[in-house]
Amino acid sequence: MTIDEIITIYAEATPNPESMKFVSNKMIYANESIDFRSKEKVSGSPLAQALFDFPYVKGVFIMNNFISITKDAGSEWFDLIPELKDFIRKWLEDGKEVVSPVAQTREVDEDEVVRKIKKLLDDHVKPAVEMDGGAITFKSFEDGVVSVVMKGSCSGCPSSTMTLKAGIENLLKRMIPEVEAVEAEAG
Repeated sequence: MTIDEIITIYAEATPNPESMKFVSNKMIYANESIDFRSKEKVSGSPLAQALFDFPYVKGVFIMNNFISITKDAGSEWFDLIPELKDFIRKWLEDGKEVVSPVAQTREVDEDEVVRKIKKLLDDHVKPAVEMDGGAITFKSFEDGVVSVVMKGSCSGCPSSTMTLKAGIENLLKRMIPEVEAVEAEAG
């Protein structure tokens, strides 16, 4: 095994105390993101399915070079991190499939305001949210209200409402006069 083939995983805390971000030195999933909030809803991700076999796993979010895992309230990260790091590292070293090829739908006919909203989210909001082990995606813009979907560790995080109103909403309202409010839903 060469130095380029060695896979390392480290755990990084997120603002959500029930979620932990497991970061790899290799790309895990190059597409947008994939988020599962229960084992029953997993489709197209053998890795997520396997992670839900751990009895304490309550959510799996996969994006870029990290996986955010949400645990149940009764378990302690101190006990879980070594097991999860080893499991993820071994999965990636063995070259097992992370996410099966899945057809993704894209909106085509977007107006200028929606393009501006998406650009601001992509350029200014997504990088910060990703650092905390989550993701934000644009859902819709209707009657002055931007709807976004919070995923990963941001889904159900106590500080995500503050981030949404104080950060994201203020940014969008300041930069795009047509925006009157921002609302979020868990992914």
